[in-house]
Amino acid sequence: MVTTHVLSEMKLKGEKISMLTSYDYSMARIVDQAGIDVILVGDSASNVMAGHETTLPITLDQMIYHAASVVRGVKRALVVVDMPFGSYQGNSKEALNSAIRIMKETAADAIKLEGGEEILESIQRILSAGIPVMGHLGLTPQSIHKFGTYAIRAKKEEEAEKLVHDAHLLEEAGCFAIVLEKIPAALAARVAQEVSIPVIGIGAGGGVDGQVLVIHDMLGINQEFSPRFLRRYHNLYAEISGAVGNYIADVK
Repeated sequence: MVTTHVLSEMKLKGEKISMLTSYDYSMARIVDQAGIDVILVGDSASNVMAGHETTLPITLDQMIYHAASVVRGVKRALVVVDMPFGSYQGNSKEALNSAIRIMKETAADAIKLEGGEEILESIQRILSAGIPVMGHLGLTPQSIHKFGTYAIRAKKEEEAEKLVHDAHLLEEAGCFAIVLEKIPAALAARVAQEVSIPVIGIGAGGGVDGQVLVIHDMLGINQEFSPRFLRRYHNLYAEISGAVGNYIADVK
């Protein structure tokens, strides 16, 4: 069983942490049995499962449905659930209620929130209830309309220093790990060295403590999304399409 304590021990030993998303029972079961360390029930379900352009439309109820499905398929991995847009920003009491619902109704192990100092009160309130929190800095997809682009974040010194400051705040508050998305590799490596908690990257170079990808991207199911950092390990789109084509031909 992977726990938050196991992850911190992995960082101490220099052992890299593997993390992938899952959104349903069948896929989670495969990913867990393959030996993944962390499964993220990402709000990316909004894109890859529901077809929305952003992560914003997915609701707390929908995230709970996906997370509960995933947990039923997992025996070993640590399951982390994204808190969706609108379930924690600006109101720490609502944040706590949302987090409690996720933990009670899904039996997941932890939750993840996007942001630093601006959501610190929500993080502290959730942590005070004994709920493990993973932070998320850099490109925060729930704030896409604020930034207007999915380009690399924190290239300018001011934004980079704020990110380092936020990472220390998250560690001090008691977060057990931080995801860094699409930031310069040197900055990500600096954060991983400066904080004692595990730092998991996505498009943040190799100097971090682990990596996470969206499973639909990694398996080549989703063909539209191909940023430079994405390494495809399969072309399931072509395989599934071919199998369906063969089935149709046999039926005809």
